[in-house]
Amino acid sequence: MKKLTLLAALPLVLALSGCLEVEQHPAWVKGQYAGKKDTRHFQTLFHNDKLSWSAAIINRNNQQNEYNRANP
Repeated sequence: MKKLTLLAALPLVLALSGCLEVEQHPAWVKGQYAGKKDTRHFQTLFHNDKLSWSAAIINRNNQQNEYNRANP
């Protein structure tokens, strides 16, 4: 009896789960994005100093280059 009740409730659960789509896009106001403003890494981690951020990225890339690491 319990299995029959579960089988009877299964289509209802599946039908309701398909109807629960939630809007995930923020609204547009006057043709512009109205969501949270995305900050760049150099703005948050390097106090808005784009040049030092760029230097850090270049240094990191040079450290990962195997040709530079193998040849002294």
